Parts: sequence; C-alpha cells; structure tokens
Amino acid sequence: MAEHPNVALVRRAMQAMNDMDMSKADEEMAVVDAFMADDIVWHEIGRAEPRRGKDELRATMSEFSDTTIHYELHDVIANDDHAIALGTATATRNGKTLEYRTAEIFHIRDGRATERWAFSDDTAKIVAFFA
Repeated sequence: MAEHPNVALVRRAMQAMNDMDMSKADEEMAVVDAFMADDIVWHEIGRAEPRRGKDELRATMSEFSDTTIHYELHDVIANDDHAIALGTATATRNGKTLEYRTAEIFHIRDGRATERWAFSDDTAKIVAFFA
C-alpha cells in the first residue's frame, strides 16, 4: 500500500525543521515555509494562546536563538485532513538538555498545515525548561 501524501509531507517538514539553520534562508527553511499556511494557528505545549500566522512564528524565533531542538520521528499517520507525528524531542538550552515525547497533530488542507497542536508526556517539565 502506498504511503498517504500527507505522511510524506509531514516527514519532509519534520526533517527540514531538524536540518534548519535559523541564521539563514536555506533550503530547509523553504520546505518548512511551504509546509505552513500563511494563517497557520500554532498551538504550543504549555502556552495558553496559540501563535497565529507565519509572521508571528517568525517574530518569536529570536526567543529561541539559544535553543536547539532535534526531533526523532517515530511514526506518522495521516488521512486527507490530518496527520499525527509521534516522536522524541531533545532540546538543549543554556547548557541543559531535556528529552520528551510528543504527538504533533496537524490539520492539513491543500498540502499545507493550517493548524498544529502538540502534546507531550510532561508539560510541566517543558514549561520549566523553556521559562
């Protein structure tokens, strides 16, 4: 059975996020940019309000200039409207490291993510780590 196109889409985007160099407009940044709709609603772990739109996401990237996150993708399941990526994230910030598991849920329309939710195994640790 062939892989659903949204599985391939999410796999490419997650790999591009891992490979991305935030300091320059590289090929990976273009892949991530193409993956997200301009008006994406981005729900973050431990944040009450989502970030709305690519412009707001870009504006907040400087908050994470001292952070690296590597996402080890375990699996992706998808249909025509949604994709769920399961994986383990390893974040490094200010000399500290945190490993946590997540489910990343994407609403996908016309080959672009229009909304994203993330859930983890330990929200309190993630909030403390990124505080």
